[in-house]
Amino acid sequence: MKRFNVALIGAGRIGKIHAANAARHPELSLACVVDPLSANAEAVAATTGARVATLEAALADPAVDGVIVASSTDQHLGHCLSAHAAGKAIFCEKPLDLDLARLTGAAPALAGARLFVGFNRRFDPHFRALQRRLASGEVGRLETLQITSNDPGPPPLDYVRVSGGLFKDMAIHDFDMARWLLDEPVAEVFAWGAALVDPAIGAAGDIDTARTLLRTASGRLAVIANSRRSGFGYDQRIEAYGAGGMLRAGNVTETALQVWREAGAAADRFQNFFLDRYAAAYAAEMSHFADVLAGRAEPAIGFDDGVAALELAEAAGRSLREGRPVSFPSPARGEGS
Repeated sequence: MKRFNVALIGAGRIGKIHAANAARHPELSLACVVDPLSANAEAVAATTGARVATLEAALADPAVDGVIVASSTDQHLGHCLSAHAAGKAIFCEKPLDLDLARLTGAAPALAGARLFVGFNRRFDPHFRALQRRLASGEVGRLETLQITSNDPGPPPLDYVRVSGGLFKDMAIHDFDMARWLLDEPVAEVFAWGAALVDPAIGAAGDIDTARTLLRTASGRLAVIANSRRSGFGYDQRIEAYGAGGMLRAGNVTETALQVWREAGAAADRFQNFFLDRYAAAYAAEMSHFADVLAGRAEPAIGFDDGVAALELAEAAGRSLREGRPVSFPSPARGEGS
């Protein structure tokens, strides 16, 4: 079995997850780790058998077949451009960039890139099962969609200030999921938002609570509910309604244990954060990257998907600021609003 050498750029929290998944995959070998903080790179290298390298050395190495971009968000696009110029296949964490004009401007330079964008929730087994059964027509034609995504608690303020905001940092996953499940272009976006969890988030110029309504040209509706605090764990649910019924993917608990007593029934707690809830999804998307490297598959989520999700995030922000719906195609794509 051929093994493909990959380099990791960014050895922080998500980089460690990707490093472990690449190191244990039978067709991948984590060749080197790049991080401006040498301690981060050395820690990941020590646990995976990779070597620490500079970005220039990793990209210049002809033995490196692919690059995993898990650097800070403001570096994603630059690292993708450099990796493509070096002839490498790319697996990039979401979002590709925080600025839509800059991202769309990079399209010519990324033409032909083998670029896989890491919207990991499409690889979650529960959501994949929902999508397959929805596409099969099991509940008839999709009419409405409800996506709920609430964090257990807000991130540190230092993170909030550089995150790009709730729509680009958090809800962008849900915008991608909505596009995937609606299976037709979004025609209009309307968003409401507020700082209801922590006033300091509002003082930092962001919101922590939002409701976003998406409408397609045929009239399908999707409601996305986001909050930086659930109060009961990592809250991840999808409901898809059709003429013949509903498909629902609910929360995942720590165990399947339930206790039934005279006072009622109780289940185990929900998994507490994304690293646990989406562990299987992260492993599955690394397997997909191996398929891309082996030539068995084209990237399931590409540059255009990254642009479309960022378009929706920017449209939601604009709707919130202006207090009105934002229509598509958007001005960023060269057409009227």
